Formats: sequence, structure tokens, C-alpha cells
Amino acid sequence: MNVAIIGASGYTGLELIKLLLTHPKFNITYIANSTGEENVQDLHPCLKDVVNIDVSKANAKEVAKVADLAFLALPHKTSMFFAKELLELDVKVVDLSADYRLELDTYEEHYCPHEDKAHIKDSVYGLPEYYSEEIKNSKLVANPGCYPTATLLALLPFVDFIQEGSQIFIDAKSGVSGAGKKLSEVAHFVNLNENSHAYNPFKHRHMPEIQEKIKLVKNKEFQINFVPHLLPVTRGMLVSVYATLKDEIDVEKILEDTYLNNEFVRVRKAPVDLKMVAGTNFCDIFVARNGKALFINSSIDNLLRGASSQAVVNANIMCGFEENEGIPKIAYVP
Repeated sequence: MNVAIIGASGYTGLELIKLLLTHPKFNITYIANSTGEENVQDLHPCLKDVVNIDVSKANAKEVAKVADLAFLALPHKTSMFFAKELLELDVKVVDLSADYRLELDTYEEHYCPHEDKAHIKDSVYGLPEYYSEEIKNSKLVANPGCYPTATLLALLPFVDFIQEGSQIFIDAKSGVSGAGKKLSEVAHFVNLNENSHAYNPFKHRHMPEIQEKIKLVKNKEFQINFVPHLLPVTRGMLVSVYATLKDEIDVEKILEDTYLNNEFVRVRKAPVDLKMVAGTNFCDIFVARNGKALFINSSIDNLLRGASSQAVVNANIMCGFEENEGIPKIAYVP
């Protein structure tokens, strides 16, 4: 199947190219960014002598001539305009932005006015462990970001067992690649090296997304207290969730039973780390309790399971392929 990558300049765009070059069923026929007029080898010098495709200036009509599915690795607001046009041209879309992840009111409260309200109801949230059946029949998948992916996979198995009315605390740490390629003071080497800090505590845009998906999947409402941190590492994400249980239950069995048939969630017997998942689509999860106090610990590669490899999994499901086709499993260790 022929596919396009729109928004190829960033880290997630590069990861999509790398994944799709070796995919057994997908063939890259179109690569684009906002400017075009160069070869992908110049855009990403690491691809020299690996792939020879010209980078186009993004144009939905041109995509529709050569591709059946498009990956949009674009910023929010920009993405919805391309998605709308591609869908009207009968091109399937996996959108890596936030534009279709949320219900309309939630999106407009935390992002901007939405310019494609008609397609929001048609989008499916791309967390395969919970939405695979809906993804199979969808033409528009809203690929979750890294923080919601790592958090929801950890938390959802236990939502029914958490004390009602209690608060849930989420401590999340991301590698600096999650901030994108754009230069900023926060991501400056001198400021980040041998350093770490919280940012947007209780105000991050992913907090309402986590809260909304818990309600939609489990029909439960909790106050979510989400605090992200930046780590002085290139890639990886580590999430720690703290909650209060109704009863003293077998949390390890609940976790194992939940993901028994899910290839890309691994239940660990010890707290997780970044290295074991770097370069893979795995989410590793560990759980423990102290009486009714619950601790859940998860890790993912923020660029892969938190973006590009999860997008390819979603595309596999949309197109009727095996979920694991072309998906990386071998970690970057050491």
C-alpha cells in the first residue's frame, strides 16, 4: 500500500520514514514538509545512501494521486486543514497531532477553535489496546501523544478499583526530544545537561486528555493531577502514577490479565526504566501496592510508542494487516 508522510522535518517524521522504509506492506510514495525543494537525504543526512526521495511542499491533491494513506506529523491547528482535505479526497489519515484526540469542547478550551468539526465525530483515538475494533473501520485515527499513552496504559486497568472521589497523581518524565527540534532556552544543552525540572504543573494540555479518556473508556471521573518533567536524555518516558484503592487487591494479577493478549505491553516484576524500551513500541509496566496505596510505573520510547511506531500500528490495523508488521521490538541497549 502506498503511503505519504506530511511533516517530515521533525523527529517523529524522521522516525516514520525509518519505520516505513523497512515495512513489508507500506511503500513511501510521497514525503512533504512546508517548503519542499530538497531531497530527503539533505533534510535528514542520516539517510544518505539509504533512500532517495524528493521532499515536496505539502499538497493534499498531490498526495491523493500517489497514496492511499497519509501520516500527518504536523503541529495542532495545521494538521486539521490537511486532514479535512485528505479525507474528502478519500485518503485515510493517521494524525499525530492533537487535532482529533479530544471532544470538541475540550479541544477548544485547551487549544484553539476547531476548523474541521465535521470529522471529529469520525475520528478514533489510536490507543490500540482499547480501540482496536474501532480503528479497523476508521478512516481517521487520532494518534495519542507520549504522555497520555504511557499514563493511560498504566492507569486504565485499575480505574474500576480506585477509591471513588479520591485524587490521582501522575509524575511524568520525558526525554528532551519530546520538545521537538525547534530551538528553545528550555532545551538548550547548558540549561538541560545535568539538570531536570517540572513544567506546566496541573496546567499541561495532556491532563484533560487523560481525564477525558478515563471517562470515555471506563465511565469514571477522577481529579487528575498531572505534572510533567524534562529529563536530560534524548528519548524515553517514565511515568509514575499514585492512587488509593477501594480494597487490598491482587494488583499484579489485574495488570497481567488486562494485557494478556496485547503484544506490545510487557508486565515487569521490578520498576521499569528507559533503556529497556528505547527503540521499540513496547510499553513496560510495573505495579505495587502498600495496603490501599497504589503505585504504577510505566515506560515507553516517546518518539516511537509515544508517536511514530504507534502510528504505524494504527495504520496496520486500519489496513487489515497484522498489528506487529514492521514494528520494532529490539531495544537500543546498551
